[in-house]
Amino acid sequence: MSVQPATRLTDSLAALVEEYRRWLAVERSLASVTVNYRAGVARRFLSECGDKDLKSLSVGEVVGFVVDQSSGLAVKTTKGLATALRSVLDYLYLSGVTDRQLALGVPAPSGPHGTSLPRWIPAAEVKALLACGDRATARGRRDHAIVVLLARLGLRVGEVVGLRLEDLDWSAGEIVVRGKGSRTERLPMPVDVGKALVVYLRRGRPVTTCRSVFVRASGPPLEMSAKDVRDVVRRACTRAGIMVVGPHRLRHSAATAMLRAGASLEEVGQVLRDRDAQVVALYAKVDFVALRPLALPWPGGAA
Repeated sequence: MSVQPATRLTDSLAALVEEYRRWLAVERSLASVTVNYRAGVARRFLSECGDKDLKSLSVGEVVGFVVDQSSGLAVKTTKGLATALRSVLDYLYLSGVTDRQLALGVPAPSGPHGTSLPRWIPAAEVKALLACGDRATARGRRDHAIVVLLARLGLRVGEVVGLRLEDLDWSAGEIVVRGKGSRTERLPMPVDVGKALVVYLRRGRPVTTCRSVFVRASGPPLEMSAKDVRDVVRRACTRAGIMVVGPHRLRHSAATAMLRAGASLEEVGQVLRDRDAQVVALYAKVDFVALRPLALPWPGGAA
């Protein structure tokens, strides 16, 4: 994503951008690429404000900035711009720079994001995927453990790759997950996940000084790449006789399964480590039962 370059800021506004940058990195624990992009949007927005008293900012000026900046941009890029600007305005409000929550006035660009259902695979196919693992070979035991982690805990590819031996807390029955923005969180280790890991570690993982849980099955036993993990899922789908999907589809399927088992959206968000409630709420679209408690009664009675 890109944003038009900002003109030179006054010293006070430049200092405000740096405070915002630190807030994103420290308080929000966002990845550096996200921090840099949002700080760039902040610089451009504040440069447009010039010497204006920020307390007098209006919704019209916010909308005008989005319209000007998004000219000629793709929908996806415009969405990123709008998200970044909401973050900037949130910070200005929380830090007392503005008196009103102007983030609510940022227009939502039209497009497919959030209007379609999350992509997931049926429970029967997930079951087939887990049942088809090749437990007779070392690589097969490794691949099975990876698929179980993806399907049961909804881990991201990078989280699987980054999993280290010391992240497996056997005494507590937990797994330490190193997620986005250098965050580390602890997840309960389901029984089937623990069993798959034990079988792989005892009878599949080669002797190596590498501390990564999952290592390559051919060549030097080094840490796997994201492509290696995607190849594992592709082979598993082919073996199970289902449509080939990517690892992220298993993450969506894990969220759907949790909802249908009675978990709340908050609980799903905790397991998937998604801090954005709007992102987690998308999963409710696949399960109308989860939405019933939120529905208000029809004022006219039964039709």
